[in-house]
This record gives sequence, structure tokens and C-alpha cells, in this order.
Amino acid sequence: MTETTSQILSITAKNFEAEVLHSELPVLLDYWAPWCQPCQMMMPAFEAVAADYAGKIKFGKLNIDTDSEIAARYNVRGVPTLMLFKGGNPEDARTGAQSKSQLIAMIDNAL
Repeated sequence: MTETTSQILSITAKNFEAEVLHSELPVLLDYWAPWCQPCQMMMPAFEAVAADYAGKIKFGKLNIDTDSEIAARYNVRGVPTLMLFKGGNPEDARTGAQSKSQLIAMIDNAL
């Protein structure tokens, strides 16, 4: 699951500032890990919502195993954690697998 679809960016320490903090669009960032079953189970819903909202919001995935310093900076304590950034600031965060309808509600509240 290291590759992402064209609608979902792979976020790392190298591109976090440019893609998340300086993004013109809101960013829904999924903190995940390859060993996390709920992360794997949520992926189809995350991909579907990313396709539905393309151009309105950015979607990214950050592997906490390879970029743990960013997860620590934002007090991510469990995976999956979804964090919605607007104007470079985290506006909403939810821990645990989210359904497609929960993801849509989170996004619609921010738009």
C-alpha cells in the first residue's frame, strides 16, 4: 500500500510543508501504517471520497512508521487518524476507521 492513486498524495517530511501547510485547498491527511488493519479497511472509502472531491480538497496519506516526527508534532496517538487542515492549521481530527459517509460529513463541515 505504498503507492497511492492520482487523487491521493503521498505525504512525507520532505513535502509536508508545501503540500499540507501551504496548500490553497483544505487537506484531509490520513495518518496510517502498513501493519494497521483498520487503515487497510478504510482505504477504499478514502479513495472513493478522494475521487468525488477532486479539485475541492487535497487528500494525502502519511506513513507514521517513516515520518513519525510529523505524527508526533500533531499528537497522533493511534492509526488511522484523519486530520483536516485548512490554511495550514488542523481544524478537525478523528481517530479510527471512518466510513465513506463519516468522511463526507467531515469534509462538508470544512468546506
